[in-house]
Amino acid sequence: MPEDRPPLPPFTRATALAKVRAAEDAWNTRDPAAVARAYTPDTVWRNRDTFLTGRAEVTAFLTAKWQREREYALRKDLWAFEDDRIAVRFQYEWHDADGQWWRSYGNELWEFDPHGLMRRREASIDDVRIDAADRRIHGPRPADERNGTELPLR
Repeated sequence: MPEDRPPLPPFTRATALAKVRAAEDAWNTRDPAAVARAYTPDTVWRNRDTFLTGRAEVTAFLTAKWQREREYALRKDLWAFEDDRIAVRFQYEWHDADGQWWRSYGNELWEFDPHGLMRRREASIDDVRIDAADRRIHGPRPADERNGTELPLR
């Protein structure tokens, strides 16, 4: 029987926001195995044009992602929620092997099982080239920004 990963559905605004912050914190560790534990063993993902099934594929995908996307730092914001589903918008910054900085903007749709594990994730993401001087995400979210502060869209 799977172990519960609170908060559990059905979500309230407070528990949905807690789930979003927990996901943001996990992804900012850049630890593929730890992040993959938040998903069901048979999780189904669409990430851009990549389709994945299961934790092993997710772990391999995230390993390659964070080797390519260096100094990755993410912010997720709650967009909407209902019952066992959450929608988020996010931004993250990273640089490639040549030192070029990027800001990636996207939206995710999440669906959870009764144990609080994500069974489905659909992500649409666009990358925008930025100058290092234009960066605004420097590592994990500081404590004074954990109250729901959102980044500007531009």
